Amino acid sequence: MDRMQKLSLAIDGMSCGHCVARVTKTLSALPGVRVGTVSLGSATVEYDPATASPQAIAAALDDEGYPARATA
Repeated sequence: MDRMQKLSLAIDGMSCGHCVARVTKTLSALPGVRVGTVSLGSATVEYDPATASPQAIAAALDDEGYPARATA
């Protein structure tokens, strides 16, 4: 994972520490993804474009009930 790219996400549906923990766990389980910070409503990660994509990362969060989108 030497070509890591940064990704900032806006995440809907987060309201408490449990949500932060669940989002962190979901992101941590994705191959090629390193979690930076997770807070209510947002997260930053680094990902290896050879094994992960912004779309796949957002889809994994969507599947957990937290709609996500990349931010600038």
